[in-house]
Amino acid sequence: MKNNFIGILLFVFPLIVFGQADQKKEINHQLQTWVSINTVTKFADHWGVIGDFHIRRNDFISDPSFYFIRGGISYIPNSNVSINAGYAHMWLAPSNPDWSTFADENRIYQQAQLNSKVGNVSILQRLRNEQRWQEKMVDDKPSGDWRFTNRIRYLVSFTFRISDKKSWPSMVLSDEILLHFGEEVVYNTMDQNRFFIGIKKNINPKWSYDFGYMNVYQQKYSGYQYDMNHTIRLFFYLSTSIRKKAPSEIENSGDE
Repeated sequence: MKNNFIGILLFVFPLIVFGQADQKKEINHQLQTWVSINTVTKFADHWGVIGDFHIRRNDFISDPSFYFIRGGISYIPNSNVSINAGYAHMWLAPSNPDWSTFADENRIYQQAQLNSKVGNVSILQRLRNEQRWQEKMVDDKPSGDWRFTNRIRYLVSFTFRISDKKSWPSMVLSDEILLHFGEEVVYNTMDQNRFFIGIKKNINPKWSYDFGYMNVYQQKYSGYQYDMNHTIRLFFYLSTSIRKKAPSEIENSGDE
């Protein structure tokens, strides 16, 4: 298992490095705040429903970036594995400061998630596939046209304790690479890279949160324009069950 993780990292990190190699670029730096709630509710031994709600804002909290909601069904064969599928919708704020109309995005997704442990380090891996229909805007109005892309995402997250005291939070280090494909994806197959460092803390057996810094590096469709988003992230997680048995240990791993 450990060798598999090393192989995955050796594959992912060169993609990140080459994707950020020096070239003629226009990079837009901005400060963001990203807050979400991510839920899993079991209704049978191996089945549950998931639901997320996300708010991300630019210029710390001054301006909207997007609002996002996602739901789905989860098959949970054991405490280490979950397979999910569902639908999501995004309301995306305009990047043009003179516009005010939000663009819609409809999304269908499928994902597999694996939780494992190597020594004292908990490792979460997630592979997600998304089919996205993004509304095109012209002069601050919907054009009636949609851009379709298929996006593949791979996340690896490491959680480890920094103290034997239970009152102390754990440390989290993660990276996710997002690649997308489609007729209009010509210059930016590497859509985004998301690096996160922070803490994770259980509030009680059902609730937990993580808090920290996320760097979201996104390449635009032009190929030479980039967003470098320095993001303060606060995600809450809720795991419950409508059955009398204890909630599943599988968490909904978040991120829009």
